[in-house]
Order: sequence, then C-alpha cells, then structure tokens
Amino acid sequence: MKQSRLGSFYEALINALIRFPIGLVSQFAVFPLVGIEATLTTNFQVAGYFTVISIISSYVIRRWFNDRLHRAAHRMAGGE
Repeated sequence: MKQSRLGSFYEALINALIRFPIGLVSQFAVFPLVGIEATLTTNFQVAGYFTVISIISSYVIRRWFNDRLHRAAHRMAGGE
C-alpha cells in the first residue's frame, strides 16, 4: 500500500514538531559554547527556520522512499 502525499506531509510535520522543543533547548545549550549570543526571539526564529527545513526534507525523503518501495513491491509481484 502506498502512503498518500498528505500522509507523508503529516508524518513529516509531526516528526518536526516533536523535535522542535529539543532543538530549541539544544540551541540554548550549544550557542553559548560556540560564542553565539542570541535573544529568546532569535532562538525561536532559528528553531522555526530549521523546523520548516526539516518538514520539507522529511517529506521529500519520505516520498522518495515510498516511491522506491512501491516500485520494488510492484517488481516482486511480477509487474513491469
């Protein structure tokens, strides 16, 4: 069974939203270690940008793998 585009998007969205607070807390810990001073607002903006990038990349990767798996299953079933 092939995953729908909407299903892939929801999966990518939920994964990124779950990781958002982890990334935000990580920024508070790591930024000072590398000499980056950032306000709370800036930290949220950076985390937001990376979350959007994560959603897009996760969606593209999920669709690519889904297509490959669907084609492999089709070949195994004797299709062209």
